[in-house]
Amino acid sequence: MDGEQGRQRPDSGKNLIKIPSYQEVFGNGAAASSSSSTPPSYNPPLPSAAAAAAGSSSSSSFSEAFSFLKSSEFYSPPPPPPQPSTAPRPPLAGATTTPSQSKNAILVSNRQKGNPLLKHIRNARWTFADIVPDYVIGQSSCALYISLRYHLLHPDYLYYRIRELQKNFKLRVILCHIDIEDVVKPLHEVTRTSLLHDCTLLCGWSLEECGRYLETIKVFENKPADSIREHTDNDYLSRFTHALTSIRRVNKTDVITLGSSFGSLSRIMDASMEELARCPGIGERKVKRLHDTFHEPFKRVTPRPNLVVPDTPDREKVSGQPSSTNDGTPEKPGTSKNKKGPDVKSALTAAFAKYSEKIRSQGREAAHEAGEGPSSSTMEGDKTKQLD
Repeated sequence: MDGEQGRQRPDSGKNLIKIPSYQEVFGNGAAASSSSSTPPSYNPPLPSAAAAAAGSSSSSSFSEAFSFLKSSEFYSPPPPPPQPSTAPRPPLAGATTTPSQSKNAILVSNRQKGNPLLKHIRNARWTFADIVPDYVIGQSSCALYISLRYHLLHPDYLYYRIRELQKNFKLRVILCHIDIEDVVKPLHEVTRTSLLHDCTLLCGWSLEECGRYLETIKVFENKPADSIREHTDNDYLSRFTHALTSIRRVNKTDVITLGSSFGSLSRIMDASMEELARCPGIGERKVKRLHDTFHEPFKRVTPRPNLVVPDTPDREKVSGQPSSTNDGTPEKPGTSKNKKGPDVKSALTAAFAKYSEKIRSQGREAAHEAGEGPSSSTMEGDKTKQLD
């Protein structure tokens, strides 16, 4: 029995792999050489170069310690890494360009496929994309395209397209192509819809003009507002020319003539019409415009009509007698019609005079009532004396 068990043990240990211990793997050379139980195949010696560099106290790396596993029967090499294919990947649905390309290009909706307007966009790049508006011409600007002929067939189309935009864009342009003759009523409807929804209306009478609008908005997307303003130099001649050419019909040739004749702007302003007319090339209309520009006031005062204050009722209607003038003479019946009405100053003077006379009369009546008792007794005494 013991002989059979001894025979079976080596057979059962053939399929087992003994894992070396920490001392066997990372131990020094003396301990590794003294241990006789470890088989030589599981404890390979260190390389001579590594042993000379590190010495007996240095430890081998992990790959060098377990390099013997590659020579065992249970080791199989890993599969090779997949090689990258040279064929290009198919584009994703809806993504036709890269973000850098779409940022510098006009995004065109798929609804505009077949629109002849796209043939006239030549100075800017454009590409199709899945967007809500017809054209995206900037980070915060878009455009909707409509023709008046299509508007007559579908009057509610523009309203529903503007409602789809919501408030996603700061600048919303309605690009209207006028392709009919009678434009009064449909253009009025398009203008009204654009104003009610805070949109900018741009009208183009041809497809080339509509395409130029889209190109211009895209080109000036990142440029400041100063780029479209008129730039004037700071020297005296440029300012002098800019000041005089702002007057209608005065050109740069006339500016040179006036400058050489008078020498400064102040002398031109003080010159009379005869002196301006002596300059060659300055006609009658230019002379009149120059003189009126420098001599008319900045604020035009319109003459106000004289306010007529209604006078007291006619005494003729009350008493039946002809009214008299200020001198006391009776006024002739034919003079009242030709006489002009009183002005504001005389009417106010007369009103204040009447008011002061009324105050004085009230004061006299009050004083007369206060002294009525003694004055009446004296009057009765005088009457009795006269009777006696």
